[in-house]
Amino acid sequence: MADKFLCIHGHFYQPPREDPWLDMIFPEGSAAPARHWNERICKESYGPLAWARRMGSDGVFDIINCYEWMSFNVGPTLFRWIERSEPELYARLLEADSRSLKRLGHGNAIAQIYHHVIMPLASELDKQIEVAWAVADFESRFMRKPEGMWLSETACDTASLEALAAEGILYTLLAPRQAEAVADIGSDNWNNVDEYSINIKEPYLVELPSGKSISVFFYDGGLSQSVAFEGLLRNGGDFWNKLSSASAEGLLSIGTDGETYGHHFKFGEMALAYVLEQGIAARDGVTLTNYGAYLKQNPPMRKVKIHENSSWSCCHGIERWRSDCGCCTGDHPDWNQQWRKPLREGLDNVKGLMDRHYFNLGSNIFKDAQKTLLDYGSVLSGQVSEIDFFKKHFKVSGESMEADLGWKLLSMQKWALSSFASCGWFFDDLARLEPLNDMSFALRAMEIAKDTGLIGLEEKFISIISEAYSNEERYGSGSDLWNSSVKPQSETPGSLIAQAIVRLYVEGAFPVSGEFGKVEWPGASVTLEAGDTSVIMAKGSAEIKWTLESEIKKFDWKWKKGDRVISGELEVFDTSSDYRESVDFVDISWKKKQSLSLAWVDRIARESWDIKIKSSGCGPSLFGKYEDYQTSQTWAGKWKELWDGMVWNYLFSEDDVSDDFIDFLKETGSEHPDISFFIEQISNTLSDMLQNKTSSWGKICFIIKKAEIINLPIDIWKLQNVYWAKVQEGYSDLELSRVLGFDL
Repeated sequence: MADKFLCIHGHFYQPPREDPWLDMIFPEGSAAPARHWNERICKESYGPLAWARRMGSDGVFDIINCYEWMSFNVGPTLFRWIERSEPELYARLLEADSRSLKRLGHGNAIAQIYHHVIMPLASELDKQIEVAWAVADFESRFMRKPEGMWLSETACDTASLEALAAEGILYTLLAPRQAEAVADIGSDNWNNVDEYSINIKEPYLVELPSGKSISVFFYDGGLSQSVAFEGLLRNGGDFWNKLSSASAEGLLSIGTDGETYGHHFKFGEMALAYVLEQGIAARDGVTLTNYGAYLKQNPPMRKVKIHENSSWSCCHGIERWRSDCGCCTGDHPDWNQQWRKPLREGLDNVKGLMDRHYFNLGSNIFKDAQKTLLDYGSVLSGQVSEIDFFKKHFKVSGESMEADLGWKLLSMQKWALSSFASCGWFFDDLARLEPLNDMSFALRAMEIAKDTGLIGLEEKFISIISEAYSNEERYGSGSDLWNSSVKPQSETPGSLIAQAIVRLYVEGAFPVSGEFGKVEWPGASVTLEAGDTSVIMAKGSAEIKWTLESEIKKFDWKWKKGDRVISGELEVFDTSSDYRESVDFVDISWKKKQSLSLAWVDRIARESWDIKIKSSGCGPSLFGKYEDYQTSQTWAGKWKELWDGMVWNYLFSEDDVSDDFIDFLKETGSEHPDISFFIEQISNTLSDMLQNKTSSWGKICFIIKKAEIINLPIDIWKLQNVYWAKVQEGYSDLELSRVLGFDL
């Protein structure tokens, strides 16, 4: 019977990037050409791990879903984005847990604290919320209760473990330096330990003051460090040999950020795939498992005391998230992080005021204000419908002002909690994206609080954050950044209606007189009714509804058009009150302008694509041979404009073409501005052909070979994934396998 076990854990998380008003991720320039960092890292890491290649000398011989063989957690905010934007990857993650559950009796997936807050720094209420919402999110995805839960930064104290145990969590994973002392269960003979002397190959029990207990696994700190920072992923064989030599009786586990594989270290997922295959084969007597399965078979024989207020990424405990402890000077050793303290104190201060406000008002709206708040995660995750949640927790009429007040109070709490995401303190300066995001979440919560009658929060926060300073003089203090970078992100009825108008306009869906147009974001929706419209003026009415709020606000609008779409003056007013707002389209924030511009680019690109494909069919045959000393096509510039349409028709037809035409396609395609869009379209079309009929596989080979002739770089990675799924179903083709780079 095997006595050496291995568990590799990946912690998958990204700083929350959602705009707190519209609840979606807008473009981030630093991630270009990807739209934002979630999209970019997904392509570099999360996707490759789900379809990791095993390569031989003659090509790919296996594709592994690494998630099926490793322990993993995905942050709920990241998971929500994957579900919306990458459904194939989302399905792979769920399938991985399901298969590991069937194989081991325990799934590979574990939960994660909902907002990635530093739990020891959270209030008792916030600790409870973070765990309860995380459980609800996990259950909504995996259809089972989580056995384990990842603590953000493995930041831990006894109260945090109590919060986990209260929700039925059986275990968590910590760094070995977080252990203080160990003893046999039933004994008080404690022996002090450190990260070098503790036996990390066994689980330990933490006995809690409440009488509950929770198990703790400690990962191998040295090996995990080597994987994350010391290049161990350069070679899968070396990686395995290191793990195998470190294995002994018990469980060897490593824990790293999941982004290590592929994003931080290119092709790291291939090294991991190699290691996992060795474990699947039980090479060197080492067997792959996960924490739940191991714990079931090997309950703790000893107990542990942990260092209070400790973590895996700050040698000072948890000071990285509240003080200038010296961690993370990055590339600027002369910088300080004195800004961390006022940022933490400012957010703590206003959150405390919001909590008291919530319970003061909530006691008259909810049957039990605390239970309602703890259960709010069920409606956020889609586990429970708004109607059922309302019936269960509200004690007021659904049409009443008090009902909408209740929904607003819950939304206030959601965004207030979001403002404590640990990334806001992790890096080296206050002016970075992460602290600004946390402050924008706080602003959204403050605005909702003000709507519900709690005033003065912004002034209170600014009085504290003004003591924080960026290390770059040009950014100034926290209050300067608040006014220059945070406040401009805020939405008003006018800015929402302005964005809806532009969105409908650039998508070619702007309503004519008497018709409606609707723009929906995850966080809000705007319904426009057009009244009289002309070349220079348009007017109408609008309805605005925030997601998970019951109130619908109605406004009238009048747009005096400029000479461009994003220009002109928009007036928004409410005839039933004194509300009136004037909006200049140029004042829409940069990220939201970018999003609108991408909507226009997408529409125009697709429309022009359809036209080019349909109208360029005869181009290949009309492109004549060069005469005498001719080296370029007559009117070459015009021919180049039709390149993508002609290439498409060349690939899908069997017409003979001249060598001069082939040379022209090669030369033009190497720098053509449509190349990326073309590759996306051809990849999608060939993927559909692969999935639908094996009778079309010969045609696919024909197309790929023709693409090679003109040096067109088709996205083989996506095609390989689709083909591999067909191979698993029993379908294969020798020629197609070779063309796609398989050695089967």
